[in-house]
Amino acid sequence: MPAFEPVLSRNFQVPDSHTLRVYTERGGYSTARHVLTTMTPEAVVQVVKDSELRGRGGAGFATGLKWTFLPKDRKETFMCVNADESEPATFNNRWLMERDPHQLLEGILISCFATQAQIAYIYIRFEYINATRILEQAIAEARAAGHLGRNIYGSGFDCEIYVHRGAGAYICGEETGLIESLEGKRGWPRIKPPFPAIEGAFRKPTVVNNVETLCCVPHILERGASWFRSIGTPKSYGPKLYTVSGHVNRPVCVELPLGVTARELIDEHAGGCWKGRKVKAVVPGGISMGLMSADELDVKLDFEEIRKTGCLGLGTAALTVLDDHTSLVDYLYNTCRFFAHESCGQCTPCREGTAWFYKTLKRIKAGGGRLEDLDLLRSLAQNLGITPGTTICGLADGAAWPIRNALDKFRPEFEDYIRTHQNPAAGPTPLQEAIFHGRPADPLITQIGLSKPSTPASALNPPPPTPSTATH
Repeated sequence: MPAFEPVLSRNFQVPDSHTLRVYTERGGYSTARHVLTTMTPEAVVQVVKDSELRGRGGAGFATGLKWTFLPKDRKETFMCVNADESEPATFNNRWLMERDPHQLLEGILISCFATQAQIAYIYIRFEYINATRILEQAIAEARAAGHLGRNIYGSGFDCEIYVHRGAGAYICGEETGLIESLEGKRGWPRIKPPFPAIEGAFRKPTVVNNVETLCCVPHILERGASWFRSIGTPKSYGPKLYTVSGHVNRPVCVELPLGVTARELIDEHAGGCWKGRKVKAVVPGGISMGLMSADELDVKLDFEEIRKTGCLGLGTAALTVLDDHTSLVDYLYNTCRFFAHESCGQCTPCREGTAWFYKTLKRIKAGGGRLEDLDLLRSLAQNLGITPGTTICGLADGAAWPIRNALDKFRPEFEDYIRTHQNPAAGPTPLQEAIFHGRPADPLITQIGLSKPSTPASALNPPPPTPSTATH
């Protein structure tokens, strides 16, 4: 295999890489000009299909195939660019937008031409203030230079790109939640079907793609589908931006072929585990993916092999390293707190399940845990989410998978924590005990933490008189 040549990050270290001047000096927009003036939309779609590019946002769905779902007789098409990047510890999209925004704009332009979308919205998370300013400036530069607007390159194709800032909701990383928020409504997912390709933004056919996915498109059209498939592993082709953070000496964003290992990323690119400690576990792609143990660091990080570790998938390929001094009870507590806060509340299993995950971990941390809590957590996690068919979107799966994964791989640590961290004052209330054991609860115990009254309930609520003693 030829030596790997970074393409997505090739401009990252170039001074003023965010400007149109630098981008065009390094060949930028030449591919878009060639595509718009010499190719048909159908031909562009076919090249992307042949490349087997899979979405970099987490799900890994085939991009070219996704584009073919659009109706043939559509009159208007929108493109939504998912720049929400709300998965904790993920920052590869931010680097692409801040350091090479015109690469993204060129990818959007080519993809809009392929799908015949004349308007694209970049939906960016609210906290990305600097990236927003850079993108808006880049769009203004591109429009002034004729790379956006009407009759681009004399091809007869019109395209406009707008930046839309979200409100910082994790759920808006889901494509239909993103569309609802873009339309000015509450950002929560839609029931599907209809899918966005049929009825998306403003009830029109819509394509939703991730930032990194679209940044791959110009390079595929420039170098060819076979070049793209020469990188990576079977069914997981192309370059990938991996981010590594957490307990490492050097947090980093690095471009490598799909299929590298966590050990290589940690030891060779992130400077190893910090403070001379050892790795206990690694979150491979955002906290919703679950955990890899220290024994699984040599598993390839691609869309297929990562599943052998019991993780939900590759996700965003944002590794978070946990050292051997880290309590996994703390890790799971923080994870459950995050998902309980970010659940939109539309689906009862997710709304209630994430809340009870958090309450149970909170009680365990406070010293009121029981060993049977672990079985209850595992049972709830097994039956929650879109995979078992109980929710509209995958947030519940993302909340449940870390629990399943952590308990399957590190249960002894959780059991030891419960045995050694006992505080009687933090234990279950009488109401919780009654619910857990399936016993009728005392009707006066209606609040968490309320003690059982000294006066029996039967004395305060005497039974009705029988007919033999009733007063006539």
